[in-house]
Amino acid sequence: MEKPALHTKKHYAILDGLRGVAAIMVVAFHIMEAHATSHLDQVINHGYLAVDFFFLLSGFVISYAYDDRWSKMNVTDFFKIRLVRLQPMVVMGMIIGALTFYYQDSSLWPTIHQVPVWKTIVIMLIGFTLIPVPPSMDIRGWQEMHPLNGPGWSLFFEYIGNILYALFVRKFSNKALSILVFLSGCLLIHLAVTSPNGDVIGGWSLDSTQLHIGFSRMLFPFFGGLLLHRMVKLTTIKNAFWWASLLTVAVLAMPRIGGSEHLWMNGIYDSLSIILVFPLIVFLGASGEVTGKYATRICKFLGEISYPIYITHYPLIYLYTAWVVGAKISFEEALPMSVLTLIGAVLIAYACLKLYDEPIRIWLKKKGFEKELIAVF
Repeated sequence: MEKPALHTKKHYAILDGLRGVAAIMVVAFHIMEAHATSHLDQVINHGYLAVDFFFLLSGFVISYAYDDRWSKMNVTDFFKIRLVRLQPMVVMGMIIGALTFYYQDSSLWPTIHQVPVWKTIVIMLIGFTLIPVPPSMDIRGWQEMHPLNGPGWSLFFEYIGNILYALFVRKFSNKALSILVFLSGCLLIHLAVTSPNGDVIGGWSLDSTQLHIGFSRMLFPFFGGLLLHRMVKLTTIKNAFWWASLLTVAVLAMPRIGGSEHLWMNGIYDSLSIILVFPLIVFLGASGEVTGKYATRICKFLGEISYPIYITHYPLIYLYTAWVVGAKISFEEALPMSVLTLIGAVLIAYACLKLYDEPIRIWLKKKGFEKELIAVF
């Protein structure tokens, strides 16, 4: 017997726009990272927290989209929906990474030219599945679980969060979920305050230390977003997109706190941003409405490119970083190229969305891979 259709709900356009704002800040963060001697002196210093913001957004929207729909779908249906939403761009990100890999050969990654093509292809094919590779299979030298496209690590943990939600956490009472979120928050604070670097940066390698960081970064915001949706009572806030965007940029661009002598202070900043400020931003965004044609267009565009730009921009960053480090280029000298890199990331993301991602998802829907696509992250 055919399952009833899953009817489309109201779409949180502002949350889409905020995700795009954070994604562009990630690109800017990675561009500036190439010019920093360490994260202590980096401009756009806390751009790495965008990943934690993405996790919280995902938890909130997934709770909104699916909590009341389990009578009309099963776990397999949920996984199909999520795979169709996320996996095509994962594949494209790995393809772009493979196509640009050998052009990244430089003093920063001096052994790239020694990697046989067959091995790069194998790593790409494994990357299509998001199965992480161990450090022994690294082909770059950074021990990434996805050497062709580093940000794949956060999608790996995103999938884990989705799996935990579908199999177990969706059945939790609000009290049980609150306990999980509280314990996850304690884990996150401990990571941030005791980190040897004074931050939550990490999660991209398949070893015990990095897995600890990855799980600590995913558990609180993802399930905190779930709890936020279940517990919060939304209100009406004027100009919510602009206020929430300004707050998002301010948090991610904030200079380093405490310096090298008080690393724990930056850990406190990271913790408070994830635990308090990001839920506030999501609350603001969910409580507002997009008004005016310009705001509507901006939100729509940012929402459309948010995921594609995040999952496809890093191969460009590899190229940019290899050039900057290899030739010892200052930011002033590199400014035109940095702007071109940012613009290029946006254009590639939009092209991938319109020419590849959307057609693929429409094709999968026609083939019956899922009954209905739901407009969530």
